[in-house]
Amino acid sequence: MIIHVVQPGDTIDSISDYYNIPVSRLILENGIPNPDNLAIGQTIVIVQPETLYTVQVGDTLGSIAEHHHVSTLELLRNNPYLSDREILYVGETIVIKYQTNKTRAIATIGYTFSYIERSVLIKSLPFLTYLTIFNYRATGEGEIISRYDDTELIQLAKTYGAAPMMLVSTMSEEGIVNPEVTYNILNNPSVQISLIENALNIMRMKGFYGINIYTENITSETINSIAEYLQRASVIFRSEGYKIMITISPATNMDDSNVGFEQIDYSKLSKFVDAVIFASYDWARTYGFPSAIYPVNILRDLLDYMVNTIPPEKNFLGVTSLGYDWALPYVPGATEATAITYNNAVQIAAENGVPIQFNEPAQSAYFYYTDSDQVMHIVWTKDARSFDARAGLVAEYNFQGLSIWTIMRFETQMWFIINTQYYIERLLGID
Repeated sequence: MIIHVVQPGDTIDSISDYYNIPVSRLILENGIPNPDNLAIGQTIVIVQPETLYTVQVGDTLGSIAEHHHVSTLELLRNNPYLSDREILYVGETIVIKYQTNKTRAIATIGYTFSYIERSVLIKSLPFLTYLTIFNYRATGEGEIISRYDDTELIQLAKTYGAAPMMLVSTMSEEGIVNPEVTYNILNNPSVQISLIENALNIMRMKGFYGINIYTENITSETINSIAEYLQRASVIFRSEGYKIMITISPATNMDDSNVGFEQIDYSKLSKFVDAVIFASYDWARTYGFPSAIYPVNILRDLLDYMVNTIPPEKNFLGVTSLGYDWALPYVPGATEATAITYNNAVQIAAENGVPIQFNEPAQSAYFYYTDSDQVMHIVWTKDARSFDARAGLVAEYNFQGLSIWTIMRFETQMWFIINTQYYIERLLGID
């Protein structure tokens, strides 16, 4: 795999000629939104195909997979644009296999809300081991409230071999964690039992594979109560064959000179769960300080600590796929950033004629631009180099896998990079 960074004078045709890959395939594989007006600093992932196939009359995805001794899901991972349509076109070329150096399999988790566009979900599912559905809110009395009907999502996940996971949190519908509800749950065993039983009933009824419990702002004062709750939940869920995970957003504090995190003994929690997802999602805040979303140099400090408290094979590295656009000057608590995808960021840079820069320690892309009202903006985003660096941490730390917040939009380059580095674990016997 090569990550080409667009230089002055580069065009999509010159890049195509240099790497001997058709323009149409470069665009499809990278989801390039601006092929006729590339931005300086934009990334394009180059992976040479090992086996190509030209579609013949009567071919189906299944027949092509069978002929080449691969799975249909592998074909969809290598050609995700095929998920957008029901037919194959005679004469079109699809990739059977890429030239890659995959050495291991990882598990992947994708978080989604129930209102995800079905086309986006279907395109994402071949890349997922687990689909975590963010749809259930716990009350202080142990009841569980669901926001939307997620029956179709659960069935689609199973159709594609992704294990559907029920996520339970104390977040309000506005996305704010309710500390009073959390306190009441953690300090009332009878409420915990009600909550566990209600979750169990939902999992049975809807056919979930397991549960993912979201906990925020874990401190040294609350960790013992959380551990006791997880112990109760673990005994009940595991006795019925359900997998139990916990999503943790390590509390970080940032000042002008450094970023720190509270060193908590997370081993008290890990013994009761099958996986711990360390999420960098707490940095993905629209009112946050303009910066890279969990810079790799700071992330390493956290991971170095984590691997000494939790067996690495239980850990998932949480990655957020979004970038943010801030108007300047930034006013703490008042300036609201706009969440954007990498393709959004690329188009902004291209339309404004500004180069995309790259911060090496943070492994994140950024640039400044001035809008039509003459207001200066700064954009921080993740490009192919950013995703490559974070995906590489999974192998470096021997983690179980990657967790993506969220899959509400399909990040073509991100999945392309993951697909070239790792095999994707499947739990439901479909691949």
